[in-house]
Amino acid sequence: MKLLRLIENTGNKLPDPATLFVAGTIVVFVLSAIIASLNWSVIDPQGNTIVAFNLISSDGSWWLLSTMVDNFIRFPPLGIVLVGMLGIGLAEKTGFLPALLHFSITHVHHRLLSPATMFLGIISSIALDAGYVVLIPIAAALYIAAGRSPLTGIAVSFAGVSAGFSANLFITALDPLLAGFTQSGAQIIDPEYQVAVTGNWWFMIVSTILLTLVGWFVTERFVEPSIEGVANQNPDNNYTELNTSEKRALIYSCLSVVILLIIFYFATSLSGGPLSGMGKRFDRWIEVTVPLLFILFFVPGLVYGFVSGTVKSDRDVAIILGEVMARLGPYVVLAFFAAQFIAAFNQSGLGQMLAIAGGQFLQQLMVQDAFLLSCFVLMVVVINLLIGSSSAKYAFFAPVFVPMLMQIGISPELTQAAYRVGDSVSNVITPMNPYMIIILMEVKKYVRGSGLGTVVAMMLPYTIAFLIVWLLLLIIWIKTGLPLGPGGELIYHP
Repeated sequence: MKLLRLIENTGNKLPDPATLFVAGTIVVFVLSAIIASLNWSVIDPQGNTIVAFNLISSDGSWWLLSTMVDNFIRFPPLGIVLVGMLGIGLAEKTGFLPALLHFSITHVHHRLLSPATMFLGIISSIALDAGYVVLIPIAAALYIAAGRSPLTGIAVSFAGVSAGFSANLFITALDPLLAGFTQSGAQIIDPEYQVAVTGNWWFMIVSTILLTLVGWFVTERFVEPSIEGVANQNPDNNYTELNTSEKRALIYSCLSVVILLIIFYFATSLSGGPLSGMGKRFDRWIEVTVPLLFILFFVPGLVYGFVSGTVKSDRDVAIILGEVMARLGPYVVLAFFAAQFIAAFNQSGLGQMLAIAGGQFLQQLMVQDAFLLSCFVLMVVVINLLIGSSSAKYAFFAPVFVPMLMQIGISPELTQAAYRVGDSVSNVITPMNPYMIIILMEVKKYVRGSGLGTVVAMMLPYTIAFLIVWLLLLIIWIKTGLPLGPGGELIYHP
């Protein structure tokens, strides 16, 4: 408990992520002036001399003022996240995604309750925070109905939703977000480098299946035996079925998804189709993944809203989309300051200098890629205990580690995959998880006097098992040489 309090107190003392980026930008300005005055330089693999650009100079100040707007507008994660989230947000707000999740979990055979709950928890990241709000309380009630402890339902669903957050069978809002940061980091070394949103897709599909099986085993072997009989199984906590209107709306919206997928298939497979052939760097359908994601969620969300009655006119749609954008307000603020930090880091030359010097140092160590990435994953796990925001952490990590690891042949997509592993597994034990309060409230329903220690003790087996197995999967994947997804190679070739 002392360690938990230390982590919580330390994390609470950290400034807001936006403030951290402001401080980081100031540090970059100061360091650029110091290194430029010392005339430090590095030699890149092509024999070119890289020196620092003094951002505190007159030219540096002019650069910041003249590019501040462009830095923000051209920030890769900004546009793709806003577009993708419009569709996903509408599908959540109209009730389509929560209803789909509700229907799926309440129509599972009791013998498959644990693997089904784990699986649905993992893929619930397509529905934003619906996994926390919808799946976890329903899972507790279903476990009671099955004669099992509600804490088991809470533990399984929380492990899937949070510890398996980065994995999924589908492209989610997280993929374009991380791809944008990865691309910004990669372009410090290679200005023309493009990162596909689908770059980690195959790896995340396999991760979803593997984590479901591992989570099932951990639940049956370790978690459920340790908490059996602990909770007060309150029979009044029952789930409610979807009403007739909601069921009808769910059928029509799912039908619209099938129709859209058929249209996308023919648009991709038919010669001369709008999605057929190569784009600028990847296949066309890969390059327009985010717009396709928007359509795939927007249309069924709209259908569900009109059929169920949650949407009655175009005015309601506009209001919902406005609410979705309002929820993204903190992200837009973060993106503005993160964009200035990354642009300053790049313009100063410090990014190139650090990447080249760091890459040369790593080459001299003669360390295998698997060991190096394992250390990176463990570092992310530890930092995640203090900083809960996935985007804020990666905005700091990507400009440093992506170009540095590129220098020794590790692709940006592989660095991104390693980050996703470390960023997920410790979500269920960190006090900095913004949804931890929801879990604590659910646990307190059934166990009087419970607290953060109760949750951490219950969830720690999942963190340990997921970390070991997911890291082994990453290492095995590296050894096989298979791509991480469409457009996601393991090796970077300058």
